[in-house]
Amino acid sequence: MPSNDVRILAQAAVPTAAVGAVAVVVSGVVAGGKGAIGAGVATLIVILFMGIGLYVLQRTAKSLPHLFQAMGLMLYTAQILLLFVFVAVFKNTTLFHPKAFALTLVVGTLTWIAAQTRAHMKSKILYVEPDSGTKPEKTGHSS
Repeated sequence: MPSNDVRILAQAAVPTAAVGAVAVVVSGVVAGGKGAIGAGVATLIVILFMGIGLYVLQRTAKSLPHLFQAMGLMLYTAQILLLFVFVAVFKNTTLFHPKAFALTLVVGTLTWIAAQTRAHMKSKILYVEPDSGTKPEKTGHSS
């Protein structure tokens, strides 16, 4: 991954991990050990799913730029659907507190999306690749 992609990944993952850590503590206080486990699992799932999605999207942007927008929409839709599947599958689990899991999953996803949006807005990405060795020729009349 180029350094700009890693920077965007870090700028999205770090706030999500921080929110996840707060959710683990709050869930541990409110729902006990199972609440903390549920929040921790949800945080890991969000970082894993969204990180893989960002990686796939960046590779698509470099290799197939004409599919970037469609791939992004499809990818985010698939991620949200997979997160809903996780909530549905673990709805009645006894491994961890399902409400802490679901709430942390939603809050973590929203945090990732907001942080990734902020990272993209603040990044300095060139829209045109500058030529390294040639200067443009002047055309027209000079006075």
